[in-house]
Amino acid sequence: MKKCVLIYDDDESILFLCKAILAKEDYRVETMLHTEDVIADIERIQPDIILMDLWIPLLGGEVAIRMIKENHTTKHIPVIVFSANSELREISKNINANGYLEKPFNIDLLKETIEQNIL
Repeated sequence: MKKCVLIYDDDESILFLCKAILAKEDYRVETMLHTEDVIADIERIQPDIILMDLWIPLLGGEVAIRMIKENHTTKHIPVIVFSANSELREISKNINANGYLEKPFNIDLLKETIEQNIL
């Protein structure tokens, strides 16, 4: 069974690019444009890893990641925060993300980050 990557980002071009890259690596890729139902999304999709943009609508990435990490059914799932924010490293640490990826990102680094953190 293919490993699943769930990506939250409101930029459809980034979602398209990430999906194309990761599908070629034989991942099942699911994408979401907002975090309104983040826990329900995760429970339905059952991802092996989550990529979360910081500036995503409705809850925002920081709140969504905190919710994921505080929920007993989702806290075990690795979450990688990705953004162009200059304080990404510190934010990632403060919200207990499993890692971070700076935008714009290198394709090889994207694949490597997924490989190193996926369940």
